[in-house]
Amino acid sequence: MRILILGAGKMGSFFLDLLSFDHETAVYEIDPRRLRFTYNTLRFTSLEEIDEFRPELVINAVTVKYTLQAFDQVLPHLPADCILSDISSVKTGLKEYYEKTGRRYVSTHPMFGPTFANLNQLSHENAIIISEGDYMGRIFFRDLYQRLGLNIYEYTFEEHDRTVAYSLSIPFVSTFVFAAVMKHQDAPGTTFKRHLAIAHGVLSEDDYLLQEILFNPYTHDQVSQIRDELKELLGIIDRRDSEGMHQYLEKIRKNVK
Repeated sequence: MRILILGAGKMGSFFLDLLSFDHETAVYEIDPRRLRFTYNTLRFTSLEEIDEFRPELVINAVTVKYTLQAFDQVLPHLPADCILSDISSVKTGLKEYYEKTGRRYVSTHPMFGPTFANLNQLSHENAIIISEGDYMGRIFFRDLYQRLGLNIYEYTFEEHDRTVAYSLSIPFVSTFVFAAVMKHQDAPGTTFKRHLAIAHGVLSEDDYLLQEILFNPYTHDQVSQIRDELKELLGIIDRRDSEGMHQYLEKIRKNVK
């Protein structure tokens, strides 16, 4: 299959490495410096080169802020039967966009990234395939993710956004709170250092990505739960309520079993 990757960032390069030995691949990247370390693939910096390549599948791997803009740029240069796809962690507006184009499409979300995941050992990582869209496109990504050993789940666009609001917004907001009150420690403990490493990783993500995940319409209720739990915990601390603390710890230990 002829596959075009949009963007030679971390995830774009990951998919190129993954696909380039089994398919005819090309990458379109407006910043030529990002193409220095790509190999075994065609490297495009102009839209006219896409015309000649005639891809059968496009994987949009640009940052979430430019996902729709990148599609708009390449659409006039794609064959009518080319399948559009994205790997975005934020699906806001994508269903409506795809349906407006009238083209075949598939949307997936690898629930891991180069910041924390070991890309050579992904058996403990997950991927979501959106159940709406082109059947053959979904089959392609299911086969690809199965070969990586990923745990695969099928959700609608709405179910995906609800899942992301829970699985990403809660740890992101918890990390923000940690970073907001953090002070430099000359001799930090192990737990502190682990939290700090997570904070460095999360805060190295693109600002727009963090914003869009937190602006997910389902995020508010999840963040409100954090506020309610902090209020309850603060009350226990202020009262020095030993029995209340015991009960609270028992409750949260059940949640993480």
